[in-house]
Amino acid sequence: LCVSSREEAEISGATDTENCSCLRLYSFQQFVHIKPKRSDLIMCKTCKGKYYMTTAIAYTSGKPHIGNTYEIVLADSIARYKRQEGYDVYFQTGTDEHGQKNELKAEAAGITPKEYVDKTAGEVKRIWDLMNASYDNFIRTTDEDHEKQVQKIFKKLYDQGDIYKGYYEGMYCTPCESFFTESQLVDGKCPDCGREVQPAQEEAYFFKMSKYADRLIDYINTHPEFIQPVSRKNEMMNNFLLPGLQDLCVSRTSFSWGIPVDFDPKHIVYVWLDALTNYITKIGYDADGNSSDLFKKNWPADLHLIGKDIIRFHTIYWPIFLMALDLPLPKQVFGHPWLLQGDGKMSKSKGNVLYADELVDFFGVDAVRYFVLHEMPFENDGTISWELMVERVNSDLANTLGNLVNRTISMSNKYFGGVVNKTGVEEDVDADLKAVVTGTRDKVAAKMDQLRVADAISEVFTLFKRCNKYIDETMPWALAKDETKQDRLAEVLYNLVESINIGAELLKSFLPETSAKILAQINGTERDFDDLATFGLRENGLKVTDKPEILFARLDLAEVMKKVEELHPQVKEEAPAEEAKADEEVIDIEPKEEITFEDFGKMQFQVGEIIACEKVKKSKKLLCSQVKIGSQVKQIVSGIQKHYTPEEMVGKKVMVLVNLKPAKLAGVLSEGMLLCAEDAEGNLSLMTPEKTMPSGAEIC
Repeated sequence: LCVSSREEAEISGATDTENCSCLRLYSFQQFVHIKPKRSDLIMCKTCKGKYYMTTAIAYTSGKPHIGNTYEIVLADSIARYKRQEGYDVYFQTGTDEHGQKNELKAEAAGITPKEYVDKTAGEVKRIWDLMNASYDNFIRTTDEDHEKQVQKIFKKLYDQGDIYKGYYEGMYCTPCESFFTESQLVDGKCPDCGREVQPAQEEAYFFKMSKYADRLIDYINTHPEFIQPVSRKNEMMNNFLLPGLQDLCVSRTSFSWGIPVDFDPKHIVYVWLDALTNYITKIGYDADGNSSDLFKKNWPADLHLIGKDIIRFHTIYWPIFLMALDLPLPKQVFGHPWLLQGDGKMSKSKGNVLYADELVDFFGVDAVRYFVLHEMPFENDGTISWELMVERVNSDLANTLGNLVNRTISMSNKYFGGVVNKTGVEEDVDADLKAVVTGTRDKVAAKMDQLRVADAISEVFTLFKRCNKYIDETMPWALAKDETKQDRLAEVLYNLVESINIGAELLKSFLPETSAKILAQINGTERDFDDLATFGLRENGLKVTDKPEILFARLDLAEVMKKVEELHPQVKEEAPAEEAKADEEVIDIEPKEEITFEDFGKMQFQVGEIIACEKVKKSKKLLCSQVKIGSQVKQIVSGIQKHYTPEEMVGKKVMVLVNLKPAKLAGVLSEGMLLCAEDAEGNLSLMTPEKTMPSGAEIC
C-alpha cells in the first residue's frame, strides 16, 4: 500500500525512473504491507508518470488583460485535468522582466527597473491567483538562481563556439525588442506589431542558428506532434526554416536592464536567451552538470503552451538552444490563438482592453473561466465582449447547469425530504441517460488528448443537457401525484443526482469552484477518474442540502451595460460619434453589367482555412497562401501584404472563389481568389464567416 495515496502498489520491473514519478518519491521503507522482494523502488498502479508543462512567461510591461489571462486559464485547465487523470503534474508559469521597454517605463515613472518589475510582476501573480491558477512554480527572470544559470549557459555556448562576437546594424523595434532587416519591414514598420522602427547599430554577440537548422528541420519532419496545431508548423517551415536562418543577436549594449555577460560586462544577455531558458533553470538545470533531481525527473517538458505570436521563438530559437546544450527537446509546443475584442487584438494603444479582475467583479471567476475556455476555437481567434459574456452566463451557466442542479435538489427535498435512494425501478429511458453520462469521460479524454479544451467542455455540457431532457421525459412532478409511482420517482431523482455528480467531477478541471459547490449541495463524492465511466456508485440514503444556492444568477444585459458605462464613461461618450461615423461612411461604386442567375451559378464559393502563408519574393504587395478547402489545398496569391502579415493570415477562415481559372502573379501560380472588402481609403478586410464554419463549407 502506497502511504501517500493509500493505493495498492506492485513491484515494477522498470528501471527508467522517468516512467513513474512514484519511483522518485518512495523507497520500500515508505510503503507498508508489502513484503520487499528486491532492494530498489516500487510504483503505484494508478500512477501515470510525470507531466511537466509551462506557459510563456508574461512580460511585465503592465497589467495583463483578459487576452493574456486566457493562456493561464487554459494551461490551468490542462494541468488540473492531467492531475485528475493520475499524472504527477509540475506546472510552471511566471514573468519575463528584463529589457529596454521596462527600463524606459521605469525611467518615466522615476523608479528603478527592479522596483518597476516588482510591482508589475506582483500584479501578474495577483491576476493568476484570482483566476485560481494551480501552478507549482512562479518564476521571475530577476530571480538570482535564474540569472546565474543564464550566465553559465551563455559562457558554455560561447566556449563551445556556438556564440561569437560581431557587429549588428538594422532596424530596431523597441516594443518587440527585435531587430529587422529592411526587407523584413512592412511599409517601413515592424512586421510583428506595426509600430515605428529606428535604425540601430551596436557590438553584439551572435548565436550560430544555421549550424543547427538542418537538424531542426529533420526533427520537425520526424516528430509531427512537436508543433501544434499543424498550421503553425507549416508557417515555421515555409516562412523561416526552409528559406534559411540568419544568426541570432543574443546580447545588447545600448541599455543596461538585463543579465550581464559575466566575461564581458558591457553586454547584457538579450531577451530570448534569458526568457526561454527559464523552462530549465527554474527546475534545477545546471550548465556545469550538477542539475537537480527535479530537473532530471521533469525534463523534457511535455507541453509548452504559448501564444501563436511567439511560436517562432519557441519552435526555432528554443530547440536550437537545447540542441547546443545537448538536451532533449520538449515533446510539444502548442501555439494557441488570440482572444480578441471586437475590432481586433487587445492593445492599450487601441483602447479596447478588458481585464480579468474587472470581468470577475461582474460575473465571477468560474463564469470568466468558462467563457474564455469554451469560446476559443482550436486554431482560430476567439472574440469576447460584455454582450457575449452575458449571453453565455444566462444560457449555459444559469439555465443549462444552474437550473438543472437547483431543480434536482428542490425536487429531492420536496418529495423525499432530501434523501436520495436507488430503488431499481427502471424504464427504457434510463438506459440512454446512463449511456450518455458514462460515455462522457472518454469523449472528454479524447478531446483533451488533442488539447481541444473548448470541445471537452462542450461534451460535459452535453451531459447536463441530457439530464434536463431526462427531466422532461420522466416528468417527476407527474410521478409525484401517483402513489404507486413513488419508487419510480425515487429512481429518477437518484439517476439525476448521480449524473450530476459525474458531470461535476468532469467539470472540475475547468470550473473548480463550481464543481466543488455542486458536490457540496448534492452531498456528492469526489471520484477517481477511472470511476467516472461507472454509473451507480452513490450510496443510498445520502441527503442533498435543504438550502440550495443559486450557482449562477441570470443577468440583465441592460443593467450590466449601464454599470459598464458608469465604470468606463468614455464608452458612453464615444458611442454616438462612432454611430454617426458609421452612418456617414457609405461607399457608392460604379455598377457593373447585370448577370443572370445562371451566370452567378457558375461561380463556386467555399470557406477555406489558411494553413500557411508567406510573402512573394520581389513583391511588396503579394502574399502567397496555402488554403485548405475541404480535403484539398489550393495555392492563392493575393495583393494584401499591406494589410496583413503572413502570421496574421495563418489560421483564418476565409471566403474563397474556388473555380477561378489559375493564373500566375509575379511568377507564382494562383488557383483561386480570397474575397475582401475595401473602404474609401483602400484599406482591405478579408471576408470571414460570422459563425464557425468547417473548411469547405459552400457559400451560397
